[in-house]
Amino acid sequence: MKIAYIDIANFRGISKARIYLNGHSVLIGDNNAGKSTIFEAIDLVLGPDRSYRTPVVDEHDFYNGQYFVADGESPKIEIEVLIYDFEADQISRFKNNLEFWDIESRTMLGPGEIDNVDNPTAKEALRVKFVGCYSKEDDDFEGETYFCSPERDDNTLTRFTKSDKRECGFLYLRALRTGARALSMERGSLLDIILHIRDLRPQMWENVLEQLRNTSVAAEPEVGIKDILTGIQEALKEFVPTDWGSEPHLRVSDLTREHLRKTLTVFMSTGGNSYHAPFQHQGTGTINTMVLALLSMIAEAKKNVIFAMEEPEIAIPPYTQKRIIDSIRKKSTQALFTSHSPFVLEEFSPEQIILIQRDKEGIVNSQNVTFPSTIKPKSYNSEFRLRFSEALLAKRILLTEGATEAIAYSAAGRRLNELKPEKYKSLESLGVAVFDVQSETGLQLYGEYFKKLGKTVFAVFDKQKEGALKKIQAVIDFPFESPHNGFEDLVIEETQSAILSAFYRQLISEKEWPSHLDKHKTTSTSDKDGIKKAVWEYLKWSKGSKSTSEIFGMCILAIHLPITVRRALKAIKDELEPQLVTVDE
Repeated sequence: MKIAYIDIANFRGISKARIYLNGHSVLIGDNNAGKSTIFEAIDLVLGPDRSYRTPVVDEHDFYNGQYFVADGESPKIEIEVLIYDFEADQISRFKNNLEFWDIESRTMLGPGEIDNVDNPTAKEALRVKFVGCYSKEDDDFEGETYFCSPERDDNTLTRFTKSDKRECGFLYLRALRTGARALSMERGSLLDIILHIRDLRPQMWENVLEQLRNTSVAAEPEVGIKDILTGIQEALKEFVPTDWGSEPHLRVSDLTREHLRKTLTVFMSTGGNSYHAPFQHQGTGTINTMVLALLSMIAEAKKNVIFAMEEPEIAIPPYTQKRIIDSIRKKSTQALFTSHSPFVLEEFSPEQIILIQRDKEGIVNSQNVTFPSTIKPKSYNSEFRLRFSEALLAKRILLTEGATEAIAYSAAGRRLNELKPEKYKSLESLGVAVFDVQSETGLQLYGEYFKKLGKTVFAVFDKQKEGALKKIQAVIDFPFESPHNGFEDLVIEETQSAILSAFYRQLISEKEWPSHLDKHKTTSTSDKDGIKKAVWEYLKWSKGSKSTSEIFGMCILAIHLPITVRRALKAIKDELEPQLVTVDE
């Protein structure tokens, strides 16, 4: 079973949205774009444990908090989910409510299209809908989930029950909270879900409650509590019959099943000693591993599971992030994630990455990420995947023509921020991702591509011919052209000579000068032109390395760095954080 789309109206920060999913998917976008709200909406429709919340929705679940209209019908929360790809027994269970969905055209087959149901792209589908509203009569909120098809003769819909929801196997793992309650007995915890799936109903409640009712606390006279309680009893006799309030004593007596659910938890050994502590006191890695183990048990116990998980990268290293993604995908029919981690994104193909954007009216737009047509799937190697993922996660992107420039501009931004923090900021602190387009033609290609994704696009590039410059300017929001024909020329001509000389001497003294460039060495430390030529040859040879960033790191003053680089970085900073523009040094 998989989710094909979700329609949302009037729920939390979303006034309207339709999100299409493509099997395993990861949702990306700015904070407060609506990613978590989308998962919460699916949980309202398919989550069997959401109904334990009373009321199931409240004032804050309505868009802009508007749930009541004095005259007329009050606003409603309406969420529709379409699911498909059923097992045989699920088809049998829902046979009276099934329709047909064309997964290729993303359309529902209507009346008169029955001949198309044999097409391989036509799948049995089930539409279910949650409706929540405020009841003026009861002065309370109510919500229910229904099958969308068929309508009854009186135009009402059949309830989609808690049992029906469990058949769908939707499991929502909220950020940070799942591990903290995974092995508790709270409703909806992973342990509780496993007990439900295996149809285990622990008969421990009555025994535990009976033991607690018969357990006295501080009953020993020397403690002093008993004397106080006896005094209370004697005082009562002056006002009420003697059999009232008799034999007062402390007991753990008012616990209910619900109290126990929130109190009971699994204790585990801490390290190699005999002391046991609540499992949430274990290390983060241990808790994450336990969550994975519980997820595996859930997946094995059910025929199919739809997992939705928020930010699996929280508090865990990259290799563990990848392991979680891989494990959950293998154990589920559909795995859905939200993420801000490039290490998570690079585990997905571009068409499985969904960019979520919300406008000021609360309307959410989504689009599946696709490659520019010139990028072949085989070129989507691990190194490119990571850079591409970082760019997708950023709102602002600086395009460069090569790896040398990408490394150098990042290093220059950090160094300038260290030297003159009141004037410059690092690209990282400005939220700008640097993306190497690898060629001059790539500037146009990726400039247009990222602009269509709603990114703010900056670009730094070598001197262009007039026709080429106009094409770049047409697709780049903020283009910065160099007065030089190559980046090595820019560094050599605009970096202070003393810095270049110091860098050259360091290469020689640390024996890092390559032997095949010996013919370009100079023996005179005062030969500025010779040193410039030698360093230029070295930079050409070490293209794509961190050599230029090492030069920038040796600069003691901001004016020691190339003015073209400084101006571009200053312009980027002023665009993103407007202030009084100062005259450049």
